[in-house]
Amino acid sequence: MAELYVKPGNKERGWNDPPQFSYGLQIQAGGPKRTPLTKRVAAPQDGSPRVPTSETSPGAPPMGPPPPSNKASRPPLVGSSPPSSTQPTNFPVVESETLPEDVLTPLEQALEDCRGHTKKQVCDDISRRLALLQEHWAGGKLSMPVKKRMALLVQELSSHQWDAADDIHRSLMVDHVTEVSQWMVGVKRLIAEKRILSSEEEANEEKSTATAEQNQTVPGIQQAP
Repeated sequence: MAELYVKPGNKERGWNDPPQFSYGLQIQAGGPKRTPLTKRVAAPQDGSPRVPTSETSPGAPPMGPPPPSNKASRPPLVGSSPPSSTQPTNFPVVESETLPEDVLTPLEQALEDCRGHTKKQVCDDISRRLALLQEHWAGGKLSMPVKKRMALLVQELSSHQWDAADDIHRSLMVDHVTEVSQWMVGVKRLIAEKRILSSEEEANEEKSTATAEQNQTVPGIQQAP
């Protein structure tokens, strides 16, 4: 095939001159074809722009829509239920009803303790206020917060926590004055009288203890006659 690309020798040239190649024979023989640079590339059918291969860099990511994810949603299997998040169930909290005896009985007992140490007029006024408290309680005129706070007040009074009981009394007078104004004065006075009585009893106990210690005889050293 090499002789087809070489023209016949020229008699006027020397024997050592290089042969002359024929361009026309190379075209007819079908040399390597190249894509003409002026030829336009057809647009893709999907509408996305196509970048020529020569203009894309080796490290650049491919253009176009992202490939479909392998983690496609699959329908749940038959007989299987989707996992549900476990949430705590809110059950209704049942509050115990405060009975009137739980409040009135300790107050009446505290009043009986004060009798004989407090003036009769003061004790009678407290008793009348406690009767109003019982009447309002039985008549349904007291709300649940008032009943709850009165139960706490009685607990503090029985535990000799005078300041805490007085604080509850003040909170009731501020928050529920229309419900407690007629009988709370007697409860306040009962707290004060019970506090005074408790202080007197403690003082008497300390005094009696000190007297008993003084009356104890200390054994001395007996001297021989």
